[in-house]
Amino acid sequence: MDRWQRLADQIKAWARELGFQDVGIAMPDVGEAADHLREWLAAGWHGEMGFMARHLKLRTDPKALVPGTVRVLSVRLDYLPEPHEALHETLADPCRAYVARYALGRDYHKLIRKRLQRLARRIEAALGHPFRYRVFCDSAPVLEKPLARAAGLGWQGKHTNLVSRTGSWFFLGEICLDLPLPVDTPARDHCGRCRACLDVCPTGAIVAPYRLDARRCISYLTIEHHGPIPEALRPLMGNRVFGCDDCQLVCPWNRFARTTGETDFLPRNGLDRADLLTLFTWTEDEFLRRTEGSAIRRLGHERWLRNLAVALGNVPPDGAIVSALERHLSHPSALVREHVAWALTRQRDQTRSRYAR
Repeated sequence: MDRWQRLADQIKAWARELGFQDVGIAMPDVGEAADHLREWLAAGWHGEMGFMARHLKLRTDPKALVPGTVRVLSVRLDYLPEPHEALHETLADPCRAYVARYALGRDYHKLIRKRLQRLARRIEAALGHPFRYRVFCDSAPVLEKPLARAAGLGWQGKHTNLVSRTGSWFFLGEICLDLPLPVDTPARDHCGRCRACLDVCPTGAIVAPYRLDARRCISYLTIEHHGPIPEALRPLMGNRVFGCDDCQLVCPWNRFARTTGETDFLPRNGLDRADLLTLFTWTEDEFLRRTEGSAIRRLGHERWLRNLAVALGNVPPDGAIVSALERHLSHPSALVREHVAWALTRQRDQTRSRYAR
């Protein structure tokens, strides 16, 4: 066994000691994913996510992003905080707020980058000299899913998320490095004829296998989109106020998923069971305090209220909800006022329909 193979084996052992569930090594080449990205952008399916089009050369070529890169090391960290039954319970209760499970705990970006830095320092100590590297976790234009597939961590499912034989509830991170480590075998696609994710998508955002129109995706609408949510899509969003996990919930491979052992990813402030009305009453100061250290905080209080107003419009008629919405009709934000007015109309229309029967 040569020195690079020994080092690669050591790196994988160290990565698992740091808590990563899987690790693989690939060439710095995204393959056909570069063409797929260009087609996706040309179709306009990225919506307002202009950052996907910026730095296209860097995004599709790790060697351009980090000169001298010879290999990309990919890691996986599981985050599922609770059994699937609990997720289904929350989705089934229209009065409870559904938050994508990756966002219930602490923001994963810093945690993963810190661990990757520790891994890089351990590699450096083993080498006995510095080497060129850079760590990433959603922190630069990196096509992480194609690189992770090439490293053997999983395949991109028909919903475009990365899937492994033990599910898809995980984060990814990378180290671009200049060491000629042996590469792993790319993962094969195991979706077969299954189309569960396409059929379950509430808004029909998965327009074809492996093709996602982000402009219809609830995760995009509630997180990346800054303006008014298209009215035709609002009733389809149900109680989802930050992201959406439906396509993962129905994936057969997630039957093998395990809940996380990372305490930082466990729910904070009761957001896994919170009711919509309580969250809607949070002041901006309360929102900032309760979402400190969370991925939700980047949303801002204005869009938080926008999303909650839509969800409240989808709740069965309720006098307390109507009163809460009416109190926000004079909110300083036109965006909030517009969605509140829509929700009030929905509440009143449903009330009239109930009494007309």
